[in-house]
Amino acid sequence: MEQWLQLIQDIGFPIFVSFYLLHRIETKLGAIHDALIGLKSE
Repeated sequence: MEQWLQLIQDIGFPIFVSFYLLHRIETKLGAIHDALIGLKSE
């Protein structure tokens, strides 16, 4: 049981951080995309 807990701590935390950062980057890329589309239509 202790090995499983250690495995989750070693693997689960980096996966969580990766998904969090990808979500933030995706939000910012969406804003950049909208700004570029706005510039194109001017």
